[in-house]
Amino acid sequence: MKLLSALIIATGLMATSLAYAAPDAAAAQDLLKKSGCNKCHSVDKKKEGPAFKEVAKKLKGQADAEAKLITHITTGPMVEIDGEKEAHAKVKTSDVAQQKNLVQWILSQ
Repeated sequence: MKLLSALIIATGLMATSLAYAAPDAAAAQDLLKKSGCNKCHSVDKKKEGPAFKEVAKKLKGQADAEAKLITHITTGPMVEIDGEKEAHAKVKTSDVAQQKNLVQWILSQ
């Protein structure tokens, strides 16, 4: 009985760790490049837009951080660049899994 309980607990822990797998960095960076995000953003230096590390820092601890960022990259909200308002570019994929991977990568910076 103890062995069975231990196996059930171990299986549950493994399943939980799979649900929180690290984002695919290569796929995220490919999508960033394809979408032109690197024109305005970088990992650690401010360009026209904030660095991804700054975005992650700003959203850290917010329960809805992922949802906020997915909305931002898919809806083209108005942003201010050099005092001018313009629509933020949309990420060039409609694949929700790719969008989520990109957002998770940004938040992991």
